[in-house]
Amino acid sequence: MEKPVMGDPRGRNKRKVGLDARLDGELKRLEDLLGVGHELRVAWCPSSESKLSGEVKDGVVYIYESDEARAVNVLRHEVIDYLVSQAIEPYRSVTNKLIQLLNEVAYRKKEDVVEALVRLL
Repeated sequence: MEKPVMGDPRGRNKRKVGLDARLDGELKRLEDLLGVGHELRVAWCPSSESKLSGEVKDGVVYIYESDEARAVNVLRHEVIDYLVSQAIEPYRSVTNKLIQLLNEVAYRKKEDVVEALVRLL
């Protein structure tokens, strides 16, 4: 059994280690259950100042909730959101390229009209 760190009479470090282990275990369970997401890691960074409950950045699922049950639910949410986002990424990429191409075509057409009007005047 791990002892609380001196100067930490309420055992917050012990709680952090326990929740870190629970979140690691839940992430492993989700990876095994879903068969994907093995590249992810989880980091519990409780913050009352964050407007987010969690997010995935650079392969790390950051959990900002301080409550254990909510932290586990946020982990589940973020993993599923990450996997869905990965699935739709090719469509998002193609759509963004198409929008970029259409913007370039529209800009060229607008410039042609402006130049024609300038010549007319």
